[in-house]
Amino acid sequence: MGSIDIDDDTPLLEQGAQYTGDGSVHYRGGPALKKDTGNWRACPFILGNECCERLAFFGIATNIVTYLTTKLHEGNVSAANNVSIWLGTCYLTPLIGAVLADGYWGRYWTIAVFSMIYFIGMCTLTLSASLPALKPAECLGSVCPSATPAQFAVFYFGLYVFALGAGGVKACVPSFGADQFDVTDPEERAKKGSFFNWYYFSIYLGAIVSTSLVVWIQDNVGWGLGFGIPTLFMALSVVCFFIGTPLYRFQKPVGSPVTRICQVLCASVRKWKLVVPEDSSLLYEMPDKRSAVKGSRKLVHSNDLRCLDRAATVSDYESKSAAAVLEIMRLQLARDLDLVNEPVAVPLTGIGFLNMLVYVVAAKRYRQKKAC
Repeated sequence: MGSIDIDDDTPLLEQGAQYTGDGSVHYRGGPALKKDTGNWRACPFILGNECCERLAFFGIATNIVTYLTTKLHEGNVSAANNVSIWLGTCYLTPLIGAVLADGYWGRYWTIAVFSMIYFIGMCTLTLSASLPALKPAECLGSVCPSATPAQFAVFYFGLYVFALGAGGVKACVPSFGADQFDVTDPEERAKKGSFFNWYYFSIYLGAIVSTSLVVWIQDNVGWGLGFGIPTLFMALSVVCFFIGTPLYRFQKPVGSPVTRICQVLCASVRKWKLVVPEDSSLLYEMPDKRSAVKGSRKLVHSNDLRCLDRAATVSDYESKSAAAVLEIMRLQLARDLDLVNEPVAVPLTGIGFLNMLVYVVAAKRYRQKKAC
């Protein structure tokens, strides 16, 4: 009988081993098969996407000051200042992409949407550098007509749309590549480090090509072609990314830590008058399954930044609110049963249900101390 049980269980174990253990799914939403999705079979499309995207980014960013001063006839100080602000924006917009990817859209759709935004921005820049109506006339001797407000508006619109798209893509591509390797499989987990070696190689390959060949074309051939080549590579980046869709593994959005950080900061400011208890066990905390972001480890409470513990300190108002919520639920339940003014005999078997009901309502917002 024992051998029969083993034989019956073996196919189930083998079938379970065919799927990833980290909860990833394929593009249709079902559990991801190891032999058909992810791993190195999906990485060439992600690496190709990153290489082309970086070539497009540096093809614009490297020489943008020269374009502003020589073609739009902007002053050196003003051009340098505007480019510095734009570069700062490029490194802030990844926060937007990260929040959307972690909490709402997932990494794949965030990359897809922001790649299209990226491409629209680059097309706008290319048109701005190519169409005579969107750029000022050439210099006549020492007289250089400045660009009109409309010409500046079109150019900077494309530049900041470009920054928004670049930020959304930059925030998600490395983590999406890491999603292609199952962390519960030791063999695949070891390959993840190798992926990041190739990932940074792709970045530098695109950067080298753009800062040498593309910049030379911009300076010696023309800005229309010099902006058109990065735009073409951005289109190639989008195509390369979408071609690999059937091979990707997808992680579902589980909530953004940035959102939780903002909630803690706001609650700490709102409760700045409260005294933080010395005993950390008195601080409110959600149940284990809801207190930590899925896929991340839970951090143990420490004495650092105790000012933020105010966010988890239960105020008198919140305690009274919890009691009020329970009272409203009791009256509503009684009203529905037409028992407001009638005594009710509760069987002993119903006590467990009432306790569970009270816990479900109260535990959503408040941590109750155990009764002595």
